[in-house]
Amino acid sequence: MSGWKPAGEVEIIAGTPPGGGTDRSARTLLKSIEANKLMDVPAKVVNIAGDGGRKAWVHIAGRQGDANLVGISSPNNVTDVLTGIVKAETIRSLPIAILYNEYMVFITNAKSPIMSGADLLQRLKTDPEKVTISLSTSLGNPNHIAMAKVIKHAGVPVTTPKICAFDSARDVVADIVAGNADIGVITAASTVPELEAGQVRAIAMSSPERLKGAFASCPTWKEQGVDCDVGAWRGAAGAVGIKPEQIAYWEGVLSKAVTTKEWNEEADRYFWSEMYLDGDKLKAYLKQEHADMTSILGALGLLKV
Repeated sequence: MSGWKPAGEVEIIAGTPPGGGTDRSARTLLKSIEANKLMDVPAKVVNIAGDGGRKAWVHIAGRQGDANLVGISSPNNVTDVLTGIVKAETIRSLPIAILYNEYMVFITNAKSPIMSGADLLQRLKTDPEKVTISLSTSLGNPNHIAMAKVIKHAGVPVTTPKICAFDSARDVVADIVAGNADIGVITAASTVPELEAGQVRAIAMSSPERLKGAFASCPTWKEQGVDCDVGAWRGAAGAVGIKPEQIAYWEGVLSKAVTTKEWNEEADRYFWSEMYLDGDKLKAYLKQEHADMTSILGALGLLKV
């Protein structure tokens, strides 16, 4: 590690409430750090939920040069700007690492007549205006892109179904359980309790292969003839203006955290896929992703910049 170290308590900031996607990442990171003494100072998770996670990034943007915090980042940081939801300067941050990748599950209420991907495609073809979709956490993000690919496969304009974006995946699950929406699109781990309790049904995954455990019987979209291989990474980003030695410190902590027993146990529990990147590899990946997202969102009619 570098010579720099935090002078006081470190904040790991999550843009969702407790139990949400980025909150799980933050708490797993904290658990790994504490169990393996990867820092000499105390750390805590700070939840700043609201506005599709953007409140957290507005907060981080306001702490320029402060290396005593990292936020749990995602592709939303890019797609929110590309779709015109927010201006880039409002949520500015400095990417430090990608920690892992995770895939989306498409769920319905257990009593829904939509029992498979084929059923959903048929509904989209015959009555798209009456299909209501819930997703987290913002329009244009990977969840929305995954759904848009399915809508497009059905031969329907991607703006035809009604789409509601919630601040947290757990809110989407509640919406599906309550029967307010036909389809929910969320990260897989977010609905395991309701899936195991028989309250929701998993009809498709956006992963290249089937997941294990609770999702072993859920087919991928690829198996059902639809080109929908879309993941959503989770990473760590700091405030703009932090110094190279501070970035190096965080890279050291994060790269070690994702190799610990505690991290890997939670990764298995939450269906996370390995994808650690930092330094030049991270920069190259994010540059390519920006180009890909621009192309995809443009093709879907969602690009605003």
